[in-house]
Amino acid sequence: MTTRTVLSTEGAAKAVGPYAQGTRVGDLVFASGQLPIDPATGAIPDGVEAQTRQSLANLAAVLAAGGASLASIAKTTVFLKNMDDFAAMNGVYAEHFPAAPPARSTVEVARLPRDVLVEIEAIALATGANA
Repeated sequence: MTTRTVLSTEGAAKAVGPYAQGTRVGDLVFASGQLPIDPATGAIPDGVEAQTRQSLANLAAVLAAGGASLASIAKTTVFLKNMDDFAAMNGVYAEHFPAAPPARSTVEVARLPRDVLVEIEAIALATGANA
């Protein structure tokens, strides 16, 4: 029987509700939507580019807690407050996935927690030490 493991790391912002930062089931790691909150200070950077960088840093930390990495992501979902920010978000996103990027959906939403501009979730394959 495959077990489900709740993931938690100080390297990413704490969940802002009753959910885990991520879970691992077998060799799959499911990272909850990562907000652009600096885990050390609780600050939210200005602008969609800086917020995308912080969300991806938080995402990487959660994935690492489950034995995965940005390179092992199979699928992401990006939630944007304003689709006019797509190009700016996409530029930063592309820096983190220079070759063989994962499948992705990007959707505009009416509002995100803490009134941030972007949130990113992912499903990845565990390949690291925790695999």
